[in-house]
Amino acid sequence: MAVSNGNEKRKHPRVGFTTQIKIELEADGKKILLEGNTRDLSLKGVFLNADIDVLPVGTACNLNVYLSGGIDEIVLNIKGSVARSTDAGMGISFDSMDVDTYSHLKNIVYYNSVDDPE
Repeated sequence: MAVSNGNEKRKHPRVGFTTQIKIELEADGKKILLEGNTRDLSLKGVFLNADIDVLPVGTACNLNVYLSGGIDEIVLNIKGSVARSTDAGMGISFDSMDVDTYSHLKNIVYYNSVDDPE
């Protein structure tokens, strides 16, 4: 289901999509591992529902997005950075990923977007 509305000027539409995600980041010389579930995603980023302390915008991180439901579990590895933080979680913008990961994301967005055939 598409979650973008007509008032937004997004180049990459968001779709509602829930799956497990793990985020690894380094802060003060220590590695931190966060886990949660996605709320929505696009080709450019993801929103993580998590009860966590607010991380500063711009914090670099590595994401592992777990896709299940097929024969094998697929793990998408993405480099990103915190774009925004709220009480509900945080938005992470994707900085780089391999071609296979981009292809999986593109398919997820396509198959979860709603085209109303009225």
